Amino acid sequence: MLKIKSLRTEWVTLLASLYLLIGLNLFLWEHLETILPPGMVGLWLGLAFAVLMLFAFNLILTLLAFKYVLKPVLIVLFMSGAGVAYFMNQYGVLIDAGMFRNVAETNIEEVRDLLSLKFALYMLGLGVVPSLLLWKARIAYRPWHRELLGKLIVSGACVAALGSIGLVNYQGLSSLFRNHHELHLMLTPSNIVGASFSYASEKLGSAAKPFQKYGEDAHRDAAWQKHERKSLTVLVVGESARAENFGVLGYGRDTTPRLSKEAGLLGFTDVHSCGTETAVSVPCMFSGMARKDYDPSLASRREGLLDILGRAGIEVQWRDNQSGCKGTCDRFNYVNLTSAKDPVLCADGECHDQILLQNLDALLDSLDKDTVLVLHQMGSHGPDYYKRYPAGFEHFTPVCRSNALNQCSQQDIVNSYDNTLVYTDEVLASLIDTLRKHQDKVDTAMIYLSDHGESLGEYNLFLHGTPYMLAPDQQKHIPLLAWFSDSYRQDFAVDTDCLSKMRDTPLSQDNLFHSMLGLLQVRTEVYQQSLDMFAGCRPWLTARN
Repeated sequence: MLKIKSLRTEWVTLLASLYLLIGLNLFLWEHLETILPPGMVGLWLGLAFAVLMLFAFNLILTLLAFKYVLKPVLIVLFMSGAGVAYFMNQYGVLIDAGMFRNVAETNIEEVRDLLSLKFALYMLGLGVVPSLLLWKARIAYRPWHRELLGKLIVSGACVAALGSIGLVNYQGLSSLFRNHHELHLMLTPSNIVGASFSYASEKLGSAAKPFQKYGEDAHRDAAWQKHERKSLTVLVVGESARAENFGVLGYGRDTTPRLSKEAGLLGFTDVHSCGTETAVSVPCMFSGMARKDYDPSLASRREGLLDILGRAGIEVQWRDNQSGCKGTCDRFNYVNLTSAKDPVLCADGECHDQILLQNLDALLDSLDKDTVLVLHQMGSHGPDYYKRYPAGFEHFTPVCRSNALNQCSQQDIVNSYDNTLVYTDEVLASLIDTLRKHQDKVDTAMIYLSDHGESLGEYNLFLHGTPYMLAPDQQKHIPLLAWFSDSYRQDFAVDTDCLSKMRDTPLSQDNLFHSMLGLLQVRTEVYQQSLDMFAGCRPWLTARN
């Protein structure tokens, strides 16, 4: 039996503060080394920062140092901090409310991809072992009045130390915090506490408010009376696809061999996402809110684009091969294909994206309502890029076959990632070919855009989810493609020659909501023509206004 000497609470909080600061913040210290001034000035500023954080941690833990409270709190911090330390060290992620939202709203398949032996060792060494040592330790609590006095003395000393360090190093520390906002997202476990409280506040605020209708006046424009066929508009929501690796948008590699040969395909090169994670970008692009005004709490309790289309009499269906629609399709026909039993497309424990196209021919043959079909891809979701495509699409080699991306060469990571885009090319081209095959009977169209981009090791960052203000362009610059059948262009009055001249026009996911309403000739007061990317290329709209 392990014997640990009895400790006063003051020693427990100090030792715990030291462990939290040193044991769980390697990523922070490595980053701090790169941003501090060289020489003794930087060394002194780094020391002042470390001591400041130590006293801050100790102050907070002192206020929590009560019997039946301290140990459980510290164990939670040790375990959660160990997990956070792994992901920060492994992928360079920062911890904010958005990242906490990702964790809370992910699915088992995504969690499975992130697990590894190294993760288990992190949890064991940085979480379980110190938690067991703490649990076995005997803490000597004094009578309550002496314990309170001790807390007052320690708290006072911490406050005095914080004030002194802050005053002596005010200029350097204030400049450091002002110019490097990322530091508070790297400091564990304060980043965990801040992110969890922000997320909880968001969810509680949303639950306490009633659900709102939106665009209640929606109706179809009179132009619909001239349509002779039913229509199928397919909106493909990609995953983690970044524009700079799309061959059809100018990438040096041919990652889109089939799309580059598709007649009538339109590509837009300067498009940016609303967020850097699915849990933000997907609800944002369907919400009608611009990125700068986006409120996740409001988005979760208000109707969005699909509700407005449905109100106008358009059938809405959602097929998902990922982690769900994040609330945007909750009131519509939703099909989750992630656990489908197809022996070919789902043979390796997850389904490849061609599962989204199953029975599409049958849908087109029997289509009796104007329909919007949303296809949500697994796309290029990391870190196991090599799992996202069938073996026949491994065009670029060698590839990284590990979720420990920082242990692979960047070229191997890029190779495996580019292969996911080669497979996305196959899926999208097959979709277009199917839509074209039925265009004599149905007006067909496809719009594709990714939810966000992806980091592949640039700036020592991997995956996505970096706070938008700090995120590199690779996580925000996304591909946008469109294709319209001949009959669709005629019935919906889309001038593709005009649109082709907009290839390099700056666009964003802010445009999707209004562009879909305008494209589908749905009239509502919430529509903003200035955000409709198709507006200038539709003669009927120009003439009406």
